[in-house]
Formats: sequence, C-alpha cells, structure tokens
Amino acid sequence: MSSATSPAPESRKVQVSDSPALDYDEQKFKELILYIAEKSADDPSFGDTKLNKLLFFSDMLHHAIHGTPISGAVYQKLEFGPAPRRLLPVRREMASDKDVAVVRKGRAYARTVTVNRRSADLRLFSTAEIDTIDDVIDLLRNHDATEVSEMSHRLSAGWQHGMMHEDIPYDSIFLSVTDQLTPHEIQRGQALAAELQLTA
Repeated sequence: MSSATSPAPESRKVQVSDSPALDYDEQKFKELILYIAEKSADDPSFGDTKLNKLLFFSDMLHHAIHGTPISGAVYQKLEFGPAPRRLLPVRREMASDKDVAVVRKGRAYARTVTVNRRSADLRLFSTAEIDTIDDVIDLLRNHDATEVSEMSHRLSAGWQHGMMHEDIPYDSIFLSVTDQLTPHEIQRGQALAAELQLTA
C-alpha cells in the first residue's frame, strides 16, 4: 500500500446519467475493484458475477445509509442482476496498466476472476466506505455466484422494475421489494394521505 504521507492521486469525476446529484469517480471505481479483488482472493466462488454484485451492493448500501454512493458508478439491469456499465472497459485499462490480471479458474465451475496485482489506494476511501465494503464482502462470502445473483434480483426494486439494459437509479434502494404492504406501511400511507388531504 502507498505511504500515508504521499498525496492521493487526483480523481476524475464524471456526471452520471441517472442522477444529476451524483458524480462518478473513475479512479475510485478502479480502487474499489482492486480492494474487492484483494479481499476476495480466498473466496472460491469469487468471479465476474460476484464482483458485479459486490460493487453494486457496496455502492447502493452506502447510498442508503450515508446519502452518497462510494464510486457513483452507473449500474444497468442485466439478466443475472445489476452490473456497472464501466466495468469491462475499466478492467481492460487496468489489465493493460498491470493493476489487475483477468484469469480463468475452475473446471467444474469455470469462472473469470479479477486478480489484483497491487493493493488498492485506501486514501481515496473514508472509514465509513471501507466499513460498508467490508460488511458487504463478509455478508456475501459464504454465498456462491448463483445465490448472490438471486439475492440481487430479490433485494433490488430497481432491478425488478427496470427494463433490460436500463440504468438502475440509486434512489431505487429506498423502494419496497415486496408487493405486500406491511401494517406499518399501510398506516403510514393513510397518515400521509390524510395529511395531504387526499382522503374523501
């Protein structure tokens, strides 16, 4: 890891398409990939599917708890769950720069694995961001790619209600993922309707 006294590299921020309030930080996205790859090196089910979901859940969970995502990457709906639009071109660039290697592992369960070739620059992350990423990695560690993919379908209202290849808005993390309203949700809805004078 880099010395804590040296200045952090300048990050490049780009406005994301699904929300004018969020910025995509490509350098931070690269370091997030590296950190997840390093922390998942001993996970026998780690591969592209799991990487996609670890990135998604880390960004979405941090947005839900702290009001901002970690990288601001734009995620799209794909058949096997959410995936960041920039992952493949960014990873190709990282492989070209020798920051990662992309290898095939396994025989019965073949998968493409991103292997870090250097440690992530943690100066770009807050303590809360690292805690969120670590929590997500720990929560999903004992689940294989199929289970993690199914979880991303069940737990993401943005994925459930979006069209294929459509962007998944960050604020969709606040939407209910069940068709059944709880008694509390019904009571809260009735109170809001009365407050806004929407009841007869």
